[in-house]
This record gives sequence, structure tokens and C-alpha cells, in this order.
Amino acid sequence: MGRILPHMPLILLIASALALGAALLAEHAFGLDPCILCIYQRWPYVIVMALAAAALAARRTPRLRAGLVALCGVAFLAGAGLGGFHVGVEQRWWEGTDSCAPDSNVDTTDPVALLEALRQTEVVRCDEVAWSLFGISIAGYNMLTAGFLAAFSLLASRRMMEGTPA
Repeated sequence: MGRILPHMPLILLIASALALGAALLAEHAFGLDPCILCIYQRWPYVIVMALAAAALAARRTPRLRAGLVALCGVAFLAGAGLGGFHVGVEQRWWEGTDSCAPDSNVDTTDPVALLEALRQTEVVRCDEVAWSLFGISIAGYNMLTAGFLAAFSLLASRRMMEGTPA
């Protein structure tokens, strides 16, 4: 791992760009419209890209660089948590957010208002699995990927800190 430590920010930047690119490819090339929880799961990757870019710029400040890599790990942990929450919603272990369901403020006793609300609202349900491989949904793969990247980032940050003078 010692040989890759100097390249950690670049590795994290590329890994995040690939994960975000895969999500955008699934959406735009394969028509897998994301639900609101899918959109939320993209944000940690965007945050990591910004933190990793800052870490790349902090080449001459090893402690700051290691700290930014640690923050990448925290962002990945948040992403893994969001993925785990989404898996729980898909498995119906718990309810999703209010944004996961159609607007509940619509007057359901008025058929005209209900039809108009249905025409204006295209909600992708969070509790429906749009795609899976080997029984694991995209949210499940995201949870695993983000969890691995979190552990990788935090371990690398620790090793980076050990190698820098106090």
C-alpha cells in the first residue's frame, strides 16, 4: 500500500468519477430513471471529487492531504449509509423519505385535481428495484462500493499520517 499512498487523491478522484459516470450512464443510456434516494447517493461522490482535487493541490502539505483523504473516507461512509438505507427501503424493512412517494397534499376526493397531479408528477419509487444482478440492486452495489472506498480511504489516511512528521 505504501507505493499507492502518494496517488491516493487521484485514485479517489478517478473512483468517484467512475461511480458517478456509471450512475449517469445507467440513467441516460439505459433509461434507468433514478429515484430521490439514488440522487442523494450521488452527492458523496461529488463531494469526494472536490476533496480529492483539494488533496491533489495540497501536495506540499502532507498532513492536510492525509486529512482530506480521511474526509473522503467520511463522505464514502455517508454514501454507504445512504445505500444501506435505500436497500432497506427496497426490501421494505422501513419507509423511505417523504420524497419517495407521490405528493400526499393532493386532494384525492377531486378527480380533476388528482388527474392533474398525476400528469405533472413523475415519481420514481424508491421501494422498487429498477435493476439487479445476482439479487443485489444498484443501491446494494453502491453500499458495497462506498463501504470499500471508505475503508480504503480511512486506512490510507492513517498510513499517510503515520508517515508524516508531527
